[in-house]
Amino acid sequence: MGPTDTHFSGSIPEIYHRFLGSMFFAPYAADLALRARALGARRILEIAAGTGIVTRALAEALPQAEIEATDLNEAMVSFAAAQAPHLPNVRWATADALHFPAVEPSFDLVVCQFGVMFFPDRVQAFREARRVLLPRGAYLFNVWDGVEHNDVARIVATAAAAVFPDDPPSFVQRVPHGHGDPRALERDLRTAGFTDIVWNVVALRSRAACARDAAIGMCAGTPLRHEITMRDPGRLDDVVERATRDLREAFGDGAIDAQMRAYVFTARVAGR
Repeated sequence: MGPTDTHFSGSIPEIYHRFLGSMFFAPYAADLALRARALGARRILEIAAGTGIVTRALAEALPQAEIEATDLNEAMVSFAAAQAPHLPNVRWATADALHFPAVEPSFDLVVCQFGVMFFPDRVQAFREARRVLLPRGAYLFNVWDGVEHNDVARIVATAAAAVFPDDPPSFVQRVPHGHGDPRALERDLRTAGFTDIVWNVVALRSRAACARDAAIGMCAGTPLRHEITMRDPGRLDDVVERATRDLREAFGDGAIDAQMRAYVFTARVAGR
């Protein structure tokens, strides 16, 4: 994990939400919310809540549930809270997934959308999730599969590498799309104390109004931006333009309708 891989600050939250929210995260948020409702959760801790896309889906699917939505990045929490000021069942907080302030089990569901890939110590984060769960509580999360199964991510990562062939940025392949190994995730969950683990592949469509929106979102609305500007502060626009061109070659001049794929996990602790 690089020093800027978890930095979602400055203008990144707004760009992330505007350009990537509906394209990547809303479809999977709806999937997680349906699963959470089927579990009948009443007290939910959300980890890596980002700009609140899953939070709002959970609040709509489970209006009687109490939701504590947390993220490591204060800028993301502030942005998310501003987008949904009228959700009485949601409390926003900045929190580290490796060290929750809760001292005893108090949640029947922990939810994390596309945050596991950012944990510097995955087993420790899983242990913390287990620690705050009530007996028979569940941990529900998803992770991206590799870039070969996620069209927009693959094309943008290749475009960034073409602009910097001698030192290609690796954030996309290494972090969000570098942990799609369900057996390794299952092994880490068992190490952390989870024994009832189910996972499945969920393939959905990734849609954007145009290629440029997708390019801006990926290049300027994620930590890929840091990798680009660290190499050359003046070349962010070059990467956006190259990614836009390559996306247009793949999908045409109009809207994008692309493949994306993730794994969804539900884990419990037997005997609690």
